[in-house]
Amino acid sequence: MERVQIFDTTLRDGEQSPGATMNLREKVRLARQLESLGVDIIEAGFPASSQGDFESVREIANAVKNSQVAGLCRATRGDIDRAWEAIKGGVDPRIHTFIATSDIHMKHKLRKSREQVLEMAEAAVRHAASLTSNVEFSAEDASRSDWDFLARMTELAISSGARVINIPDTVGYAQPDEFAALIRFLLEKVPNSDKAVFSVHCHNDLGLGVANTLAAIGAGARQAEVTLSGIGERAGNAALEEVIMALDVRADHYKLETGIKKEQLFPSCRLLSLIIGQPIPPYKAITGANAFAHESGIHQDGVLKNRQTYEIMTPESIGRAEEDMVIGKHSGRHALEKRLTGLGYSLSEEHLNQVFIAVKKLADRKKEIFVEDIEAVVLEEVFRIPDKYKLAYLATTSGDQAIPTAVIKMEIDGEYKQLADFGTGPIDAVFNTISRLVERQPELLKYSVNAITGGTDAQGEVTVKLEEDARTAVGRASDPDIIVASAKAYINALNQLAKKEEEKVCVRL
Repeated sequence: MERVQIFDTTLRDGEQSPGATMNLREKVRLARQLESLGVDIIEAGFPASSQGDFESVREIANAVKNSQVAGLCRATRGDIDRAWEAIKGGVDPRIHTFIATSDIHMKHKLRKSREQVLEMAEAAVRHAASLTSNVEFSAEDASRSDWDFLARMTELAISSGARVINIPDTVGYAQPDEFAALIRFLLEKVPNSDKAVFSVHCHNDLGLGVANTLAAIGAGARQAEVTLSGIGERAGNAALEEVIMALDVRADHYKLETGIKKEQLFPSCRLLSLIIGQPIPPYKAITGANAFAHESGIHQDGVLKNRQTYEIMTPESIGRAEEDMVIGKHSGRHALEKRLTGLGYSLSEEHLNQVFIAVKKLADRKKEIFVEDIEAVVLEEVFRIPDKYKLAYLATTSGDQAIPTAVIKMEIDGEYKQLADFGTGPIDAVFNTISRLVERQPELLKYSVNAITGGTDAQGEVTVKLEEDARTAVGRASDPDIIVASAKAYINALNQLAKKEEEKVCVRL
């Protein structure tokens, strides 16, 4: 069976999805999970876009040992050098350079002629190839490009040193049959097509990201560029888990294999969900809560007699354990460590102790502790950014006969301050009080609450998005008390804003 390379761009294209911002420690954690998943190439970011992106790409390249790490860059010498500087410490690092090839992009965005774009692409690929043999070239908006010009560009990129050619459906415009035809055309038309691996990167604007990816693979593409849960710009990208399970369940049709460890699919998507504070939709294919649920009596009867009547795969095959409850208030440190290891976490003694203490406290407040609860604690205790602002105490009063009031004590730069304020409700009162304490007035762009597990004692997972001085930050937190979780998420977003301010000062210096 032929092998399809899996190129994951969750940390680059995925993070460009609104509300999917991650800090450096969260990116490194997710990169390590992608490595455990068996991803061949991890696109860690766009190093030239910001100092923060450069540092996160460099950290990921140094942390990951079993996957290639790629840095995206425009077809300019400066971008390429910046990308190489970030990734060169990795194992077989990849420079991924791109330029638009559609007439609409060349005319209105680049304002270049076809010949000028060809010259830029050749110079960029040759320079990248002088730094590493692992060079990927992308023809942006390939699906709306003139096929003959695209073939000419592809031949030039390969002859200049690209060993991977990516054909993106940048705006999700293509239809499966025509996209497959485009891949076949390039493989047949380009004289040196056998010297490179052809890749596809499909967006989901018309809901065809996965369909186009599979059609292209069927036509001869041997690298798929995907993201966990399909996150990404606009309507997102082709979902990694859907592409993988389609190739696996229909191996009789595709006769292809990947290096993905399928039992890590659900844990990977769940970790992403926890990090970005966006729940997996219940009707999401493969990983949604309803993906293996059966309510119809006819369906239930069939599944009880033989699961294959209505299930073409099992929950266990993607890493969804039947046993949800994992630990209780009387469980020991060793049991927690074993469970964390099974979830893919490798924590230091210090961090393990932090998580153990936090889980014990949570167990005093909740009857049952689930996998999702433990993962939320790990993210809260281990992967949060250093705090400028910390919550020390919170009390609220509210009701239909009371004025919503919040009393909050915070640690701000090592100094404790306390204040009370009012609001239209308890959450509004909490946010008003925090804003006055820290002497900042950011605009609240988003506030959402999601129950991590079932039951009335479930932890609430709160996501807050703030904007201040043209900078935005997303804060996340969890707690059995929704008001406490809200306060923590708001403070987390404020810490993110403070961190961005520090980074901006460092760049200026």
